[in-house]
This record gives sequence, structure tokens and C-alpha cells, in this order.
Amino acid sequence: MKDERRGFWLGIAAYSIWGLFPLYWPLLKPSGAGEILANRMVWSLVAVVALLAAQRHWGWIRPLLRQPRRLALVGAAAALISVNWGMYIWAVNSGHVVETSLGYFINPLVTIGFGVLLLHERLRPVQWAAVGVGALAVLVLALGYGQLPWIALTLALSFGGYGLIKKQLGLSGLESLAGETAFQFLPACGYLVFLAVSGSSTLGRTVPGSYGWGHTALLMLCGVVTAVPLVAFGAAAVRVPLTTLGLLQYLTPVFQFALGVAVFHETMPADRWAGFALVWAALAMLTWDALRQAGRARAAAAGSVAEPVVEPAVEPVAGSGTRTAMAPVVVPVTGPVVGPAGGEAAVESARP
Repeated sequence: MKDERRGFWLGIAAYSIWGLFPLYWPLLKPSGAGEILANRMVWSLVAVVALLAAQRHWGWIRPLLRQPRRLALVGAAAALISVNWGMYIWAVNSGHVVETSLGYFINPLVTIGFGVLLLHERLRPVQWAAVGVGALAVLVLALGYGQLPWIALTLALSFGGYGLIKKQLGLSGLESLAGETAFQFLPACGYLVFLAVSGSSTLGRTVPGSYGWGHTALLMLCGVVTAVPLVAFGAAAVRVPLTTLGLLQYLTPVFQFALGVAVFHETMPADRWAGFALVWAALAMLTWDALRQAGRARAAAAGSVAEPVVEPAVEPVAGSGTRTAMAPVVVPVTGPVVGPAGGEAAVESARP
């Protein structure tokens, strides 16, 4: 129980940090989104390598290098998360925090869509209804914006595709981030060198009245800011049920939405509120369905554990002969016991 409570608070910490990212990226101005993204890639690799060195956790690298298909998947994941990170940084620093929250609100619906279209998974009626309500929400928001909410859709689609690839990779969050940032490192370094040569870089430069070494320190901290919530999430994932993690994940877009409205004072006309209300209704349906399925799985698991069966046991009796006594013999359970999530699962994430 104590370990689960610790995992719960670690999960809250991870999702809260991801939700508070909109407060961090504006601190890096006047750096552009491209320069911030390149610094995040470079310093994330530095931070992850330091963590791996502290754990002496290198054994996964050699087997990965011998598997070209998995390496290609790591490269594809790196490309998708680069799109996701770049769009998120640009959107936050361009005043679209509310729409970034929409992207992570609809991400579960996009993930379900990928499951149906690409993995041919079957949906329960409530899930179909939630997807339908989510599609209606996008239509309402598109009419309100006068165009498709392309920032939200880009974030949701890129992160949904990233999650689909990671499901096939079978690497832990730290291992996956190390591989992805290794792919990103050289292009990011090349871009930073280009900015430095062209005189456009803000890294390591001081401009009186504008930015100085504190700005460089903030750019370098991008790696720590990326790695810390991931490590906290990884520790939470092995301590709490997946249903709990599934509920905690909504903290991130809730924080983003609250910051967009209350801190950055982004406008929310009536049609936008209507679109968000439909998204929240769809998520409520998914959450209710997931909790119901988890309850059924727990009941099935409890029912699969056999009651102790009383079988006769022979025990010796003083003198000649024996007598039969009744002794409890526990019949072992055969087959897997289904857990809260309906089976074994591993959750990894690399949030915005």
C-alpha cells in the first residue's frame, strides 16, 4: 500500500510537470521554436546518458543495434516525437496553449482510431459512441475556428503514432528516449552550429537588457526538464494500476487548459466551449467504460482463484494399520490471472 501511494504521487508529479510546460517554454524567448527544439534534443540526450551511466544500464544497446527493424522503428519514433515537440513549443510560444490542451484531450480518441484502423481492434459500443462524440467535437471546433484545429490534430496524430510505434518497440521510457535523442542529436547539433555561424544563436551569448547566461542555463535545462517527469512516470507505472494512470493522464491537458485560460488569457467563445464540452463528454464515456471493464476483470480474477479443496490424507496411527484424516489441499490455479487492465501491459510516455 505504501509503495502504491508513492507511485500515485510520482504519477501526479509527472503529469503535473508535463501540464506546467507552458510556463517554461516562454522563458526561453527570444530563442525561436527551432532553436529551443534543437537544444531540447541535444541536452535531453546528455541528461539521459547521465541517468543511464548512474544506473550502469547499457546492456540493452548492443541487442538493439543488431536488429535493423527495431532501429528503424526508433528512428520513426524520433521523427514523430520531433514533430510533436516542435509543434508544441511553437504553439505555446505563439499563444495557442488552449489548443495544445485540446490535442492531448483528444489523443485517447486518436489512439482508439489507430487501434481500429491499423490493428483491427474491436470496440465496445460505449467506445464507438465516444469516438462519434469526439468526431462531432472536432467538427464543432472546426466551425468555430473557421478551419480544422490543425495544431491539436497535429499533436494528437503525432503522439498517437508515436505511442503505436513504442508499443512495438518494447523499450522502457528511458531506453526509448535515449535511442530517439541519439537519432535527433546530429541534426540538432548541425542546426545549432548553423545558428552560431550565422550569428542567430542565443546559446552562450549575452545581450545587455535582453538575455544572458541565465538564458543559456535555461536552454541547457531542457534536458533535465524532459527527463525528470519521464523518470517519475516510469517509477509510477510499476507501482499503480493502469486504470489509475489512465485517470492521472488527464491532469496534463487540464493544467494546460487552465493555464491557457487563466494565465495566458486566451479567448474562449461559446462555440469553443461547446467543442471542448463534447470532448470532455467523450472522455467521460471512455473513463466510465474503462473503470467498468477493470471492475469486471478484477471480479473474473477473484473468481478464477479456486477455493481450498478438502481431500483425504492418510496419516499413520499408533499400533498396526492406518486411519484416514481430512486435510485441506489447495488446488493450484492454472492459467494467467487477469489483472486490472485485462492482462499484462506496459505504459511508456514521452510527453510534450
